[in-house]
Amino acid sequence: MATDTYTDMFAPPVNRAMKVLDRAFFQKTVPTSVARIFNTKDISRCRKELDRSKDTLHRPRIQPILSDPDAERARSGNKCLLLRPEILPADKTTWSEKLQELEQDGTVGVIPYDLKLDYSHFSYLDIMNAILPPPNPDEDYHDEIPSGFTRAGHVAHLNLRERYLPYKHLIGTVLADKNPIDVRTVINKVEHLGAENKFRVFPYEVLYGPDDLNVTLREQDCTFQFDWAKVYWNTRLQGEHERVCSQFQEGEAICDVMAGVGPFAIPAGKKKCFVYANDLNPDSYKALEHNVPLNKITDYVKTFCTDGHDFIRTSAADLLNTTHSVTQYEKKKYSRSNPQQNTPPKPIKTLVQPKTFAHYVMNLPGSAVEFLPDFIGLYSRIPGLPVDEARKLFAPHTDTKLPMIHVYCFSFKNDEAGAQKDVCDTISGFLGHKVTPDTQDLHIQDVREVSRGKSMYCVSFRLPEEVAFRE
Repeated sequence: MATDTYTDMFAPPVNRAMKVLDRAFFQKTVPTSVARIFNTKDISRCRKELDRSKDTLHRPRIQPILSDPDAERARSGNKCLLLRPEILPADKTTWSEKLQELEQDGTVGVIPYDLKLDYSHFSYLDIMNAILPPPNPDEDYHDEIPSGFTRAGHVAHLNLRERYLPYKHLIGTVLADKNPIDVRTVINKVEHLGAENKFRVFPYEVLYGPDDLNVTLREQDCTFQFDWAKVYWNTRLQGEHERVCSQFQEGEAICDVMAGVGPFAIPAGKKKCFVYANDLNPDSYKALEHNVPLNKITDYVKTFCTDGHDFIRTSAADLLNTTHSVTQYEKKKYSRSNPQQNTPPKPIKTLVQPKTFAHYVMNLPGSAVEFLPDFIGLYSRIPGLPVDEARKLFAPHTDTKLPMIHVYCFSFKNDEAGAQKDVCDTISGFLGHKVTPDTQDLHIQDVREVSRGKSMYCVSFRLPEEVAFRE
């Protein structure tokens, strides 16, 4: 009950008709009380003791220590402590034993106080609850007050439901107000990604701030810069990017078929993997080319802008016929006092680019499975290399295993077992080879729920020998 009372007491005034933000409207006076501390030397002690006795008021964005309401006392540095609204100055039965003790020994006095609240004291959700129509409990559970947003750099991205579109600019302004350090621009996606949008770039409208989607952000100790209006980026996938990249080992060769701006390729290069990174979107490719030197990994990442089908079919042969190595050196030390010590750095080790890929990544969940047929005969069609010789590149002839394929896809099955069978059946159909959830080296990761009844999965499996060498 106390929680409900507090919620009402400290909630902002309500105006459901507001369409343009009026910050001055959100003013409120809350009658409460304060403990006046007579000696400035007692401020710290009183705060600790009244915190322990749970007399002090603690609310977000409200400072518990205030200047004394008496102007002369305030000029002398005297302070007061905000007390819980249940504590009444004229009724000592509402006081704790500690508060009574401090009052009796003359350390504090308990006096009434009008706490003035304004727009700055209320959170984004506080303001939204005061101006937006409340959610209808009988409607879809997704149709709640918009509180979640994704952020890339200085841009916050909303997906507003139709019922909230009349309030869209108000929502954008409040969101920016309440995230002033992080957010300069707020946008709303105006329609869902369609099949016609092969680059997964969404049309948007600006709700607040400049129409500038050139962002800089950090992920996995890497820096990414790109124009979010022209490329695909999903901040909700950071954990998934980390999960997949954690499987890459230094010195391995990685083939990123739909690399985008590099959420897999750039961290892989940082780990000193040799990366072939491809994207068909010229703007993604441009950003990828920019992010490689930005992260000082030009020795490890090679970029491409070509069709993914062709890229898969030719990349294995290209890697096999390419010789490349990177020598790592110890950090160079400089001595101003003894320039003769400024000798060239010593080499530590040399990484030689492998002849085969250890991993293929295909992060295009709407259609990545359609690229799986390009792996059929991957090592039976290399010019000048007979299939029998190609087999000798891998176990049991060497310690090298056939590559892991990480393919993203959607499933519309609601139960886990059904979804796992569904994605395996889909992969089996495109490979012409049966895979199941029990297949060795196969892992199915439930990445996230995209919408009700639609989930995104990453299926990781080792390329079957029967598929790789099929003639």
